[in-house]
Amino acid sequence: MKKKELESISLDEFKDKYIGKVGTSERDQYEFELKLDILGEIIRRIRKERNLTQEQLGKLIGVKKAEISKLENNARNMTISNVLRIFNALKAKVKFVVELDNQEWNIA
Repeated sequence: MKKKELESISLDEFKDKYIGKVGTSERDQYEFELKLDILGEIIRRIRKERNLTQEQLGKLIGVKKAEISKLENNARNMTISNVLRIFNALKAKVKFVVELDNQEWNIA
């Protein structure tokens, strides 16, 4: 019985093959959702660094604990105003950078 050699490919090649090439709607959606997942994780880490529970953070911004949990685990439904309120309550600075045709704008 012959052993099969495993093929080695880069992460970018994997994403191109199984998610879609850069610029396709599938790849754009994947990259967008990945960024939102990272945002939720950042909120969780900062909240824990500040020794706050989800309930305490919720009280600071006027939402229930369940809402904080949803945002940390699935930030896809988060509005920019909620992002700003959360980071303000966590005493963290937020910067938005918008790039368009080699021009860059810093917001917030």
